Amino acid sequence: MSFDYSTVQYRSLSGRSVVITGGASGIGEEMVRAFVAQGGRVSFIDIAKDAGEALAGVTGASFYACDVTDIAALRDALSKIEHDHGGVDVLINNAGKDDRHDLAEVEPDYWRRALALNLDHQFFATQAVSKGMAARGAGSIVMLGSISWMRGRPGMVGYTTAKAAINGMTRTLARELGPAGIRVNCIVPGAILTERQKKLWLTPELNQQFLDLQALKFRLDASHVARMALFLASDESGGCTGANFIVDAGLTQN
Repeated sequence: MSFDYSTVQYRSLSGRSVVITGGASGIGEEMVRAFVAQGGRVSFIDIAKDAGEALAGVTGASFYACDVTDIAALRDALSKIEHDHGGVDVLINNAGKDDRHDLAEVEPDYWRRALALNLDHQFFATQAVSKGMAARGAGSIVMLGSISWMRGRPGMVGYTTAKAAINGMTRTLARELGPAGIRVNCIVPGAILTERQKKLWLTPELNQQFLDLQALKFRLDASHVARMALFLASDESGGCTGANFIVDAGLTQN
């Protein structure tokens, strides 16, 4: 484990049923490890079957193979989780993919795919678990945004559009679900150092650029996002809903 999550114990998370989408790698994998360390009953969904099964074997979390862009399959997976674990107390809508693309080359099918990968499932997963949460009178739902839309980053307009929409969706769902005792918040990560970033586009120059722009002069990793997720899922954030929680080391100050 890359971070010692025992340094803080959120006792309210012990025994809670937590679902994390896109949990087999990257930020999602770190969240699985973080919630398991807090004593949560963790289930995670991912399309990557081998990686998911391996992580489940190491952590003891429950893995459900599913393509989150297949809404029928997503609903079925969440229904199984509710049945297997006696409901869902916490939903982390983490799944996403920040593919780069040229504006002139985007076709309708690619556009819809970008929204399906980064936006649609966050709504439908929330819809699926909110009924059970409402019946119990409590629940915490955490969306995953990105500062890329705040910074107007080029070369990823499908991704930034989806992430911008999550901001509005978070606020509306917080209003709609609040009377039932369900909180809805959004984590907005900055430049998070992941294996995917290292593999696909990180260069020494880009790494230095992030450090130059950030107020804090160290690279963020997945544990910084996971720690915020623990707080928002716990009772310690009981007065927080409809808000963006930016984890970017001050990058958006520029």
